[in-house]
Amino acid sequence: MVKYIRKLQPEDEALFRNMNTGIEDDYVANIFSHLTTGNHRLFGLFLGPDLASVGGYSLFANRFAMLGRVRSHQSYKGKNLSTELMNFVLYEAFHNPSIQWVGANTQENNTPARRVLEKLGLRPRIALYNALAEHVYSLATHKENNWQPVLGVSKKIALLDKYYIKPAGIIPYECYYPLPASLDLITVDQLHNWDFYENKAATRFLILKEDQKKHQYLHIVYPWKDFMNQPGFWETVNPAYERLKAETNADTYIWLDLTKEETASLPNSHPFYLRSPWVLYEIERNMWEKGRGELEEFV
Repeated sequence: MVKYIRKLQPEDEALFRNMNTGIEDDYVANIFSHLTTGNHRLFGLFLGPDLASVGGYSLFANRFAMLGRVRSHQSYKGKNLSTELMNFVLYEAFHNPSIQWVGANTQENNTPARRVLEKLGLRPRIALYNALAEHVYSLATHKENNWQPVLGVSKKIALLDKYYIKPAGIIPYECYYPLPASLDLITVDQLHNWDFYENKAATRFLILKEDQKKHQYLHIVYPWKDFMNQPGFWETVNPAYERLKAETNADTYIWLDLTKEETASLPNSHPFYLRSPWVLYEIERNMWEKGRGELEEFV
């Protein structure tokens, strides 16, 4: 049986829909055309006429790539096809000389996916809970402590630079997509659309931005761990969330990325739904090239 890998195109959607992955209502099928064009790449490993495994990556600022959308045909599981395919995908990503970093975000309890990533040489960077809530009015207990909007792109850039970029931190760039903080990621249009708020003492700030995956989200970005102890924090979030719900007229949630340590600070009656945390794996170009060289020397 002939085995080969090729880049998938929008017209391959029927092949993917006929692939028995065991996943019901798979979002990949629903946006297949989107995931095979623009800044997205999707590859397929074929055994004869059968699409046996799928995986790809998304580009950010033509410098960062996030692996994902790994699917396997139920009939071919246990044959290490996902590892073979994603090794190819990783090579394809770094074949672009502009890409300096490749990551992948997978749930902590997804042992098979984590095993694949570790075989590829990626290492865990941070684990984050996607804390979702349908309301936070129970946390908004202060009356007149709303934070003030930050106006002007230059001030927003200065805050990002000081608290995310210079510390070489991870920024929750989109829902499901934490990335290394870099001004290369963030456009002027995004800075205009992202709402920044600062407390009265100008010692804390937060970002509120709209995001859409399967649902609509108000995505909170906050670089400190004291969100439960800052007067005005939730009083600022709550009205912004209510406005977004009214505008979208659809299923809309608050999204806040939390470390395990930060979840411990939530009150017992908190409104958040916490699933298994997502682990961000990563590898930088220099480490990938070093690993390839060691492997070639060994072979």
